[in-house]
Amino acid sequence: MASVQESIEVDVPVSTAYNQWTQFETFPKFMRGVEAVEQIDETSLQFRTDIAGVRREYLAQITEQEPDRKIAWVSTDKPRNAGTVTFEPLGAERARVNVELEWEPEGVVEKAGSAVGADSRQVSADLGRFKEFIESRGIETGEWRSSVARGEVDDVGDADPAAGELR
Repeated sequence: MASVQESIEVDVPVSTAYNQWTQFETFPKFMRGVEAVEQIDETSLQFRTDIAGVRREYLAQITEQEPDRKIAWVSTDKPRNAGTVTFEPLGAERARVNVELEWEPEGVVEKAGSAVGADSRQVSADLGRFKEFIESRGIETGEWRSSVARGEVDDVGDADPAAGELR
């Protein structure tokens, strides 16, 4: 398994950074290689990626989600990957976003890229684009404030099931 740990400080409140991260469909705006993310239900995501010419689609399951603190996921099919994003308040208008990823590189290109640190540079660059995205907006594009434990939603938070809103 390969792994990466990267962090960035953003000049927005922790709730703004967290709320934006719950808007998975916006990932392509700041994550290179992520072509699309579709939220299937409250805890299931369909990813479509193109990284270094390798196109993939896979499902991921949100395993833990705690408002303003943590989002964790695991892929449910190949390529195998898992990760955690944590959020730390650094004052009223500043937060740290920490990303930890693990995955199984497949093929020569992915294994070579991982060996030379390309994956770490990519995550760092994606975090830089996230910082630019959220700071330039000043507010999140949406939010989903429910909690998830062991892959199950603990509460419905601000969601309005009658309106079909997941976030």
